Amino acid sequence: MPKRHFVTTSKEPARRIGILAYGSLLEDPGNEIAPLVVERIPGVETPFQIEFFRSSPTRGGAPTVVPVKSGGATVRGTVLVLDNRVSIEDARDMLWRRETRREGTGQRYQRPADPDPNKMVAEELPNFAGVAVVLYARFGSTLSDPTPDQLAELAIKSAMSEAGKRGRDGISYLISLKRQGIVTPLTPAYEEAVLKMTGAVSLDEALAVIRLKTAS
Repeated sequence: MPKRHFVTTSKEPARRIGILAYGSLLEDPGNEIAPLVVERIPGVETPFQIEFFRSSPTRGGAPTVVPVKSGGATVRGTVLVLDNRVSIEDARDMLWRRETRREGTGQRYQRPADPDPNKMVAEELPNFAGVAVVLYARFGSTLSDPTPDQLAELAIKSAMSEAGKRGRDGISYLISLKRQGIVTPLTPAYEEAVLKMTGAVSLDEALAVIRLKTAS
């Protein structure tokens, strides 16, 4: 498909709305967001730190990275610049539906009235990376100072669940983060614990070992 070009007036920013993506959102923006991405701005450092402080219900309880107030590390992501015809409201809705597995439902995002680590908050970064408004998804922490062994146990358990059959387990997620160069303080010891518990020499082999066991 040829690259689309849009005409803007002098009163309209050339880049109006974007989504800050790292982790799974970067590799898979979803079928609603992906067709509306007209530009990617790579190598953008997150203005917050992330760490494996969440057990995700949509990934079989697998550890996932979330913004944290202390600890963790900043990482480099990509701003997905959206078609200028996309409103901020529609961008929030699509991001929420993608992150909560509601794509195609047409449901609308409502900012949670009360703090809830299992509810996504669509945060805004004004004038970020040359884009007027950049959104990012924020979930709360559900794991308090997890050890590498605890993370590995959750990842292996998720790989043995239905989430593992769909490739939405913790080990697949960790492989994806490594592929993107995303490393947090917990990453090396977490990976080492997965390999030790599975008797594997790589994460790909660990996943293969688990799938072989669950298939038998």
